[in-house]
Amino acid sequence: MDRVLVLVRHGQSDWNLKNLFTGWKDPDLTPQGVSEAAAAGQRLKDLGLTFDVAYTSALTRAQHTCRLILDQLGQSDLHTIRDQALNERDYGDLSGLNKDDARAKWGEDQVHLWRRSYDVPPPGGESLKDTVARVLPYYCQEILPRVLRGERVIVAAHGNSLRALVMILDGLTPETIPSMELDTGVPLVYHLKADSTVESKKVLKA
Repeated sequence: MDRVLVLVRHGQSDWNLKNLFTGWKDPDLTPQGVSEAAAAGQRLKDLGLTFDVAYTSALTRAQHTCRLILDQLGQSDLHTIRDQALNERDYGDLSGLNKDDARAKWGEDQVHLWRRSYDVPPPGGESLKDTVARVLPYYCQEILPRVLRGERVIVAAHGNSLRALVMILDGLTPETIPSMELDTGVPLVYHLKADSTVESKKVLKA
């Protein structure tokens, strides 16, 4: 069995471009983001990959990325499951703010703590630890069983919701995960062993 799991962070969004905290807000992709998503699909096609099911979040930028990838693969009609369990981390009161403006208001150190610590949430929002607590049960209950049955699964989601999965798959710790970045539109191709651990990982950079 293949046991293939592909994780893709959505392409550049309008608010990524404007340097805004996005979270559960719902901007769409920029033209660059559209190109990144289509290119991700082409790189997956070049590997000869097709999928049995797709997962994405309840947010437009991830859904749009997923559609563009599947279009490249000739799988536009693939069964796609959307769930807010895969949404980006909720940035609470920071959502919609320019990151530089936030630093001016609260200070560099405080904003860095909210963005990069594992367990300190921004006001009214989620820490990365909170995001892991939301994403991981969904992965274990819904996604992983399909992969272990031999289905090829693609997940198009967000930087932090996917970092929650990479943390588990790559064996990262609360100390090492905050510094790990996921590029927009770059697929991570995992092959899993029967015990759900990672047999191999490939990063499909442009």
